[in-house]
Amino acid sequence: MRRPSRGPKVLLAALSLTLALPVGLTARQQAQAAATSRVPRVTPAADGLTLTVPPSGNAPGYDLKVTTGQLALTTRRSGTTVLATAGGSTGALRFRAGGSRQHATRVTGWTWEHGVLSLTADTTAPGATVEARVTPSADRYQLDWRVRGAAPDRLGLAYDLKSAGHWYGHGEAQTAKGGPATDQPWPLDSGEVVHPSFGPASYYMIDPFWYTSSATGLRVDTGHVMDVAINQGKDGLGRFDIESAEPYRATVFVESTPLEVYRDYVGVVGRPAKSDATYAQYAKPVWNSWAQFYTHVDQAKLLDYAQDLHDHGVTGHALQLDDKWESNYGNMTFDAKAYPDPKAMSKKIHALGFDFGLWVTLWINLDSDQYGYAADHGYLLKDAADPTKPCRVTWWNGTAGIVDLGNPDAKAWYVSRLKALMSAYGIDGLKFDTRFFDERCAPHPGYRPTDYQRLGAGLADEFDLQGVGIRVHWDTTAHRAGFVTRQVDKGTGWNSLRASVTQNLAISTIGYPFVTTDMIGGSSAQPAPTKQVLVRWAQSAALMPLMYSSTSPVDTIDAPTGKKVTYDQETTDLYRAAIARHERLAPYIWDQVQQTLKTGDPIMRPLFFDFPQDPAAYTVTDEWMLGPAVLAAPQLSDGATRTVHLPPGTWYDVRHGTRIRGPKTLTAYATPLGVTPVFVGLGADGAAKALHALR
Repeated sequence: MRRPSRGPKVLLAALSLTLALPVGLTARQQAQAAATSRVPRVTPAADGLTLTVPPSGNAPGYDLKVTTGQLALTTRRSGTTVLATAGGSTGALRFRAGGSRQHATRVTGWTWEHGVLSLTADTTAPGATVEARVTPSADRYQLDWRVRGAAPDRLGLAYDLKSAGHWYGHGEAQTAKGGPATDQPWPLDSGEVVHPSFGPASYYMIDPFWYTSSATGLRVDTGHVMDVAINQGKDGLGRFDIESAEPYRATVFVESTPLEVYRDYVGVVGRPAKSDATYAQYAKPVWNSWAQFYTHVDQAKLLDYAQDLHDHGVTGHALQLDDKWESNYGNMTFDAKAYPDPKAMSKKIHALGFDFGLWVTLWINLDSDQYGYAADHGYLLKDAADPTKPCRVTWWNGTAGIVDLGNPDAKAWYVSRLKALMSAYGIDGLKFDTRFFDERCAPHPGYRPTDYQRLGAGLADEFDLQGVGIRVHWDTTAHRAGFVTRQVDKGTGWNSLRASVTQNLAISTIGYPFVTTDMIGGSSAQPAPTKQVLVRWAQSAALMPLMYSSTSPVDTIDAPTGKKVTYDQETTDLYRAAIARHERLAPYIWDQVQQTLKTGDPIMRPLFFDFPQDPAAYTVTDEWMLGPAVLAAPQLSDGATRTVHLPPGTWYDVRHGTRIRGPKTLTAYATPLGVTPVFVGLGADGAAKALHALR
């Protein structure tokens, strides 16, 4: 019904949506009354409105309180606040116009028609108003809003973080403490996330989805760059701004558990239709040359690396030659001086039992002999400011143009060159690196920037990615493609090892379930990892879906000094033991892959996904579930002991061969270097197979 634009008290006097049901209803009337009770309704009050969505099926129902003195939204479930927008000068619905921050203030009118609550509010900007629409359904509501009477260049939502408990999601987070390379707060509100270029073209694995310990979630539906800040300066706020004047579209999920919120989200963006990685790629690690040599690699060094791994029984399904094999970036020809006989090199790697892989990029440097050809034929993305010329981007290897995958001729040219290269040298698979688009470029006519995630996924899907996957995100195609997701480069210290764990939890719970850490031991050109870091990282990765290796446990090169670092025999033995444990777990892991294809549920997940009623589970940063039966609690520091939290249930302690009834906290659990605490939930799906692998 339509209501006039009046103040809240006048509206209350004019309206009453309370239904009085007469006594003595017929069965039909009772059924109609019951049906009416399950329909969302709006009830006005002196200080605002309450939109009530009754429980339905598995959905718990909720109330949305709209405060009208200054527009604010408070979501409640069973009478308890589970999510609330910010108030005061921050404002709930905020925007930037003329370089100044503004926000919605007093609600001046509302209507409830056809299941949509429409609101109009004044703002702090003279002459500007906000128009908002709330469209409820059983387990979520859609919030759409825009600004009238002003020309904003940014719209945003702001939330009181504490109102929802703890916050998760986001993906790889830029933080005040060096994230995502050396820091990934878990929960997000335990640190400070400052992510000003949060968008679909980012190299970081991110999606505009956040969920909370109170079982609410926020998904922002945009293809534009966002500016995200969570607890910046310890302000207790979550700010989710879009760099655009287009209407702000968001979905707020309201469920009983965080896992149900995640499932609602996956229902929107899609679950994997397949796994890009094969069983063999889950079972054994892939070895990549990057952290072993960085760009100081050549044919002789690569073959020595492969031979050492082989001779010490450190197995893997593939060996990849990473960056610095080309004569110039984009040429797709081997540097003849560094690689005098690449065909013989490939043959030798195969003879040692590895598939052979190669690092590639769509970025063509200006000094490449292919740059001029690609530019002349229109194969490169155009400059956003001047579409008459190619877009030029600076990266870690110089200045380049980017092959435009929106141009069918450009893609065909690029793919034909790749396939010719692979055929000539017996290359089995590829590691695609760098982004498929940059915000400084203009998309091909008929395409949007977000389409390049889909185009990149389509390109990569034509090749064997050898278990290192590809870094595509944001677009539905990226979710459904089923690629392995490898993390951004990490450092080589304990902080990076810990970040690799919580980052995998973040990535896998925004809809990318086939996760692997960055290369075991790190890869950011820092000093070589110590024996302890390298071994502990391998032990941790052995209890994840896949293992991605580079630093050899035999010997490596210290990046800052260029000197050889030799590890002792115990390092090699323990690394080899971690690989063996992972390979024994492969049948159990493969079962989880198949289950994920059915449900979309992550394989590596936080404890509270399986044990939502366990309060302690929401702040555990160094444990995870691998499927429903395996609880991993590896040592992630140089300590001799660690504390282990076990949720409710009966757990089998693999190390000691004992049963433990949870919930229970094990203090001072001994962790000498050869010990990785791991527990099996007895009675859980897959427990028998996990026990067989781990005993």
